[in-house]
Formats: sequence, C-alpha cells, structure tokens
Amino acid sequence: MSGCLDGVSCPSWSENIAEQRNLISSIVSGGLFFIGWWILIDAAAAKEPFDPAFHTPGVFSTLALFMINAVSNAQVRGESYYSGGCLGQTGARVWLLIGFLMAFGGLIAACWILFGAYVVPDKDNTWPGVAIFLQNALIFFSAFVFKFGRTEDSF
Repeated sequence: MSGCLDGVSCPSWSENIAEQRNLISSIVSGGLFFIGWWILIDAAAAKEPFDPAFHTPGVFSTLALFMINAVSNAQVRGESYYSGGCLGQTGARVWLLIGFLMAFGGLIAACWILFGAYVVPDKDNTWPGVAIFLQNALIFFSAFVFKFGRTEDSF
C-alpha cells in the first residue's frame, strides 16, 4: 500500500490566486444560484400545498441577475469599445439600476411572503417561506459575486 498516492499532486497555494479570480467568482456565483433554486424546488415538492404565485420573486430575481450581468463594468464607466447604442453610457447605467431595483424588489417580496404568509399567521411549518427567502437571498448574492468578483469583463 505504500506509495499509492505518490503520483497525486496538490495545487500550490503560493501561486497568485488573483489570476484565477474570474474562474472562482463564476463557480461561486453559479453554485449560489443553483443552491437557491434547489432549495425552492425542495420546498415546492413537499407534501404541503405551495401557492404557485410564490415563485414570482425568484423569477424576478433571476431576471435581475441576467440584467445586472448583461452590462459590463466598462460600459458603465464609459470605457467600452461600443460607446454608441441606444443611450450609450446612460443607457447602461439605467439598465443596471433597473436590474438592481428588480433584485432588491425580489428580496423584499420574499420577506413579505415569509412573514405575511407563514410567520404572522403562526403556521406550524414555515419552511416554504424560509425557502422562498433563502432562494432570493442566494440569487441576490450570486448576482453581486458575479458582477463585482471579476477582474476583467472577459470570460
């Protein structure tokens, strides 16, 4: 048995982790997004009835994630190659603002559903409300990790 792991090498932590920043932020962001939707699917598949309208904040948060990450940081700063377009830098900033507003709106709606439908009526099982809130919070953090965790706008 001796020597069976001699050929296995571990990555060196001494190398510059900033070179891998885009990869790490993409993986973390995708993981948070996946876990958020997985939690909500788990709550929706439970035996208790789950109102289909409670999926709306998650859909808005997902759309907000795409809207926030559709605009590059260079476009917002006005340093992009494509300075034209519909409104140029102003259009990119307005699009980003609308995306942030949708993300915050989805998170606020998830809080409202949690407390208005599960906590205040004093239901025995509050897991569906907690799952809705966790889904939206994880998608919200996923959008921010992907947007601000990257060093460049390249993939």
